[in-house]
Amino acid sequence: MSQATRSGGQILVDGLRANRVRHVFCVPGESYLAALDAFYQHQKQIQLIVCRQEGGAAYMAEAYGKLSGQPGICFVSRGPGAANAMVGIHTAFQDSTPLLLFVGQIPRRELGREAFQELDYRKVYGGVAKAVFQVQQAADIPQQLFDAWTTAISHRPGPVVVELPEDMLAEQAVAADREPATRIANRPTAESLRRFTKLLKKSARPVVIGGGAAWTPQTNSALADFAEKHCLPVACAFRRQDMFDNTHPHYVGDLGLAPTPHLLKLVKDADLVIALSARLGEITTGSYTLFAVPEFDASGRGRRKLAHIFPSAQELNSVYHADLGIDSDAETFLQAMAKLEPEAAMEARAIPARQLQRQRIATARQHYLAELQSPKEPDAPLRMDQIMQFLRARLPADSIIANGAGNFARWCRLYQFRQANTQLASTNGSMGYGAPAAIAGKIVRPQSIVVSFSGDGCFLMNGQELATAVQYDIRVIFLVLNNNQYGTIRSHQQRRFPGRPIATSLNNPDFAALARAYHAFGACVTRAEEFEAVFEQALRAKRPAVIELKTD
Repeated sequence: MSQATRSGGQILVDGLRANRVRHVFCVPGESYLAALDAFYQHQKQIQLIVCRQEGGAAYMAEAYGKLSGQPGICFVSRGPGAANAMVGIHTAFQDSTPLLLFVGQIPRRELGREAFQELDYRKVYGGVAKAVFQVQQAADIPQQLFDAWTTAISHRPGPVVVELPEDMLAEQAVAADREPATRIANRPTAESLRRFTKLLKKSARPVVIGGGAAWTPQTNSALADFAEKHCLPVACAFRRQDMFDNTHPHYVGDLGLAPTPHLLKLVKDADLVIALSARLGEITTGSYTLFAVPEFDASGRGRRKLAHIFPSAQELNSVYHADLGIDSDAETFLQAMAKLEPEAAMEARAIPARQLQRQRIATARQHYLAELQSPKEPDAPLRMDQIMQFLRARLPADSIIANGAGNFARWCRLYQFRQANTQLASTNGSMGYGAPAAIAGKIVRPQSIVVSFSGDGCFLMNGQELATAVQYDIRVIFLVLNNNQYGTIRSHQQRRFPGRPIATSLNNPDFAALARAYHAFGACVTRAEEFEAVFEQALRAKRPAVIELKTD
């Protein structure tokens, strides 16, 4: 507890140290020079990762928060810097990722005059941040930081913006440091557990859709026990494939873009859907067509039940009216269920239903495995399905896969995630995410292999962060799938306006040569059989590596 006079910047950095912050992502700016100066004396405790654009810095902070469960920390300057960082804040909001964005602001005496680079951050970030804190006095920093941190990690996690007027950061004040912030947890009530058990007892064809934030290896293990105990197939929500071991016999696939018809049928035929920390957003529900409210089966004899477990009362019933909504995170709910004594009557009644359910799970699992093995585009010059087959066999279970947005991202669905917190993929479909996210992933887990997937258009939105990877020796392998076009939009044009492509062709650089210009490893692959040797060479290079994959 410090009672010495300190600048606002020093008070802030001391508060970050108290919360055990080890990495901060930033683009330096004149509006928070006093905070930058305060970091100087703590360089051994907090590493500043200086990025090349604020969007990349915010993406890195988001990915850091997604993997670590603690807020990713990002500092950007006012005006244009704050605007650039918006993309990462939107990603953190839709992905339920804890993040603290510290934004420099003009001096307090100039507020409201549209001074140089002035923005009203409450208006700018009001719809995409959980909260915007405006620190007006240096002495208020410890409490404001405590409140911002608690807000970011509690209930449904998300991004919080903290506005820092530059004169406030230079102001001298006496302020007592606060203790580290802790998460405010949501817990299921005894009544909600009783009602859930009753729903489960009466169901013959239940299915779990899992997803959401704050997922840990312990959550993964608890879900496996829960699925085995109650004979439940488990599907994952969009870009949440790592929330359940994909090699587990109860895993049946993911409800991403264009899920398999059999998986859709399995969910539609279910008489109880257990949405476990999944938001049931547009992609997961097939543009909100997977469910209807109210809903009856084909004979009209009964409505499918929905039990929604999610750590936010605001989210529950916001899209679908659940038969049972439980305000709880997944791990706390699963732990509470595990402590319940199984009812003998439930176990006895479930025997015939369990036998049929086991058959359903086995059949769904076979369809999932068949999808992994089925040839994709067998006449293509470069077979991405063969490359994914190699990566499935080659990469250890703790490897991290990061991807941005585009048609190329569908190849990541052919990878099998085996551990929690090994997938970095934005549910808001944000391009440019894969490269900076992978950099943050390698920082969080330096001993893991980290592979970034990007399309050519996606990579060039934040490819300059390759310079960041080289500067800090962050040894990510960046795969760039190059088809010289914005492929997703081109495919939409082909369907809706056939024969009239426009604004989707790209003239790209030589990505391997570009990597070498950054002093990274660079190579180009045109056939799948070349990939294995090049990948191993990239691993041995002991530096960041870019492998361009020439696709048709």
